[in-house]
Amino acid sequence: MIEFLFVIKLLVAIAFVMGLSLIAENVSPKVAGILSGYPSGTLITLFFFGLEVSPEFAAESAVYNMIGLVASLSVVYIYYLTSRYFIKYSIFFSVLFSIMGYFSVVWLLHFIEINKYIAILLPMAFSFLCLYLFKDIENNVIKKKVKLNYKIIFIRAFFASLLILAITTVPKFVGPSWAGLFSAFPVTLFPLLLIIHFTYSKEHAHTIIKNVPIGIFSLIIYSLSVSIVYPLYGIYYGTLISLAGATIYLLMYRKIQSLLTNRNSIKELKNK
Repeated sequence: MIEFLFVIKLLVAIAFVMGLSLIAENVSPKVAGILSGYPSGTLITLFFFGLEVSPEFAAESAVYNMIGLVASLSVVYIYYLTSRYFIKYSIFFSVLFSIMGYFSVVWLLHFIEINKYIAILLPMAFSFLCLYLFKDIENNVIKKKVKLNYKIIFIRAFFASLLILAITTVPKFVGPSWAGLFSAFPVTLFPLLLIIHFTYSKEHAHTIIKNVPIGIFSLIIYSLSVSIVYPLYGIYYGTLISLAGATIYLLMYRKIQSLLTNRNSIKELKNK
C-alpha cells in the first residue's frame, strides 16, 4: 500500500508540473500563472492527508492551508524581489531566500488563533495586496521554445516529485495545524518557476508570478470546501465537490476577462 501511494504521488506530481510548464511554453506564462493557483498540489496533499490519516484531519488541515496561502504568496513575492535584484546566481538566491521566507512566515502564522473567518479574509487580503505589488510586471510570451529532451524532462520530474513527496509526509510528524500550514507550500508552482527561469528567463518567471494571486482565490475556495465537505462526504466525493467549486471560479474569471477584453476592443474601434 505504501509503495502504491508513493508511485501515485510521484506520477501526479510529475503530470501537474509538466503540464503547467508545457502550458507556459505553448500557450503563455500568464495562463500557467493563473492555472498554478488551481488546487493541484493542495488537492494532492489534502487528499493524502485524508487517505493516510483521516478526513477530519484533512478538513482541519484545510483551514490552516488557507492561512498558509499567505506564506505561499510570500514565496513568490520573495522570489520576484530576489530574482529582480540579484544578477549573478539569481536562481540560487531566489530559491534560498524564498524557502527561508516561507518557513519564517509559517512560523509567524502558527501563533495566530485561527478560525474560518480569519482563514478566509487573511489570504484574500494578501492576494489583493500582491495583485497591486505585481501590477507593473509585463506579461511576456515565450517566442522561442526549447526543444524537450530526456534531460529536461528528468529535471522537471525530479523537482516536482521531490517537493510533493516531502510535503505529503509532514502529517506523520506534526499535528494538523502545522501540516495544514506546510500543505500550502506551492509544490507545483515552485518547480514551475525554477523550470521557466532556468530554461528561459526571469522575466518569463515574473509573468507567472504576476498572475498567481488570481489563481490563489481558487485555492481558497477549494480549501474552504474541503474543510466543510470532507467530514460529511468523505475524501472522494469531497474532493470532487471542492474541485468543482475551484473550477467554476476559474471559468467565471475567464468569462469576465473575455467580456472585458471584447468591451475594450469595441471602445477602441469606436474611438478610431
